Amino acid sequence: METKTFAELGLSPKVQAAIEAAGYSTPTPIQQAAIPVAVTGRDVLGIAQTGTGKTASFVLPMIARLETGRARARMPRSLILAPTRELAAQVAQSFEKYGVNHKLNVALLIGGVSMDDQVRKLDRGVDVLIATPGRMLDHFQRGRLMLMGVEILVIDEADRMLDMGFIPDIEKICKLLPPRRQTLFFSATMPPEITRLVSQFLRDPERIEVARPATTANTITQRFRFTADGEDWVKRELLRDMISTGNVKNAIIFCNRKRDVAILLKSLQKHGFNAGGLHGDMDQSARTETLDKFRNGEISLLAASDVAARGLDIPDVSHVFNFDLPWQPDDYVHRIGRTGRAGREGTAHSIVTPDDLKSFKDIEKMLGVDAEWIGEPPSQDDFADAGKRKRGRGGRGGRPGAPREGGRSEGGRGEGRGGEGRGESRGASGRGDRGRRDGSADRGRDRQPEKRASASAEAEPIRDNGSGEQPQIEAAPARQPREERPAPKRSEGRRSEPRRERTAPAADVKPEVAADVPRAPDSPRAAPDSPRGAQRGDNRPAAQTSRPARPARPAGGGDAADSKSAVSAFAGNVPAFMRRPPRAVKAANE
Repeated sequence: METKTFAELGLSPKVQAAIEAAGYSTPTPIQQAAIPVAVTGRDVLGIAQTGTGKTASFVLPMIARLETGRARARMPRSLILAPTRELAAQVAQSFEKYGVNHKLNVALLIGGVSMDDQVRKLDRGVDVLIATPGRMLDHFQRGRLMLMGVEILVIDEADRMLDMGFIPDIEKICKLLPPRRQTLFFSATMPPEITRLVSQFLRDPERIEVARPATTANTITQRFRFTADGEDWVKRELLRDMISTGNVKNAIIFCNRKRDVAILLKSLQKHGFNAGGLHGDMDQSARTETLDKFRNGEISLLAASDVAARGLDIPDVSHVFNFDLPWQPDDYVHRIGRTGRAGREGTAHSIVTPDDLKSFKDIEKMLGVDAEWIGEPPSQDDFADAGKRKRGRGGRGGRPGAPREGGRSEGGRGEGRGGEGRGESRGASGRGDRGRRDGSADRGRDRQPEKRASASAEAEPIRDNGSGEQPQIEAAPARQPREERPAPKRSEGRRSEPRRERTAPAADVKPEVAADVPRAPDSPRAAPDSPRGAQRGDNRPAAQTSRPARPARPAGGGDAADSKSAVSAFAGNVPAFMRRPPRAVKAANE
């Protein structure tokens, strides 16, 4: 391809002046091919590896096209979608750098910051809206954003959008935009899902491919180091040795899991290294502060998850270390693309364990070249046994019988909306606690028969029969029969017919207390000469005194009478719904 200057790409004089002020003179291959097409308003499909200047290839033509026109409140003129907060913030910085001669209003919609400030910017009207898909849809659903005025749509790092599960959100957003628009679509790889998305939402795009998809830059020296022991402490010791002997100016160290980032950071700081950490569970202010310190040289080592694998433009990174070899070959390309940018030299070192050999073969096949090893390479037996080893802690070879820690990695779809990591928040602690609770409950149920056995009688001790089988509990001696007690005397006057089913008394009928039932004249409690009986008889209503009397009790029934007297005294404390309703007494001749 013939080398051109920025003056030959069709950009406006103001944009060219900003480029010269930023210190750039020669465009990269992707910029030479994409900018002239984008300036005309045609759709562009750009395919190139990381570190080739894709961001400027859409920022510069957008500034040139947005020079004329005015933004209205809540109706942005252009929309740029990025997979992570860091990449969105980096695009915003590019507009500040190249748009110094323009009065363009730029709004950044990302998670982790106040929504009120974002709403105020939207109300004033923005020319360029840069957002992560989750936060942008949140504003749209709240009625704070209208998309019918978007003239230019940019989807950056589309393959990363696919990895993070944003493709449904991208489809929803594209359907909300006006059909007459310009779409600029950039990706480092072209999986089938991305190809389908391109055919659905781009109109006759100009395909610009400056390098074979999923390839690494030629300026990066790649080496691998094999260790037969996959323990984390062995890998950390090996990493410290590689950093100390490798003439490392600054480096990004990638881990597959967020918890491993924290453990590695603590280990590096303990051994005197100037290190910081970056992963998806950190709040936005801490992430931004750590990145700024790494860019400014305040920290020289950055332990990071795959949240830092895409789009971060840190110009002068000398080394990239893969503490954990990524599971997907594309992630390897993006990780080591943080070094060797813009034509600079870079070095990438990766630690390989026996459990990583299958992933290593996929990476080597994608690269198309033989790997260069530091020290002894793995043997043919190691490759033959790859994938057959029993995984230990955290999915890597560990101590036999070591507890496995649960959780999802941050790589792939472990990242959440707007670049926020929703990784292994549900880890071993939740399931382990539940398991302990279940286990304790089972043990409690197992102990219940033992408690009942000990409570029933003097249980015999458990004796081992010496055969190695489960010891049995000897049967307790049979209980001695109780002495037969005489049955309680029953009143002869009480009816012996079977009881009827009890029913609750009606609401308007007052249940009678046994003491208020009239008795026969020969009853001692109802004697006329009794002052209490006479007084009660005088005061009772006529409706009660006219009730038929019960049969007289025979003489000598003192025990039954005393028992009835106790029942009468207790009946006053019985709730109404438990009392037996009064029943008519049959005469002897009925």
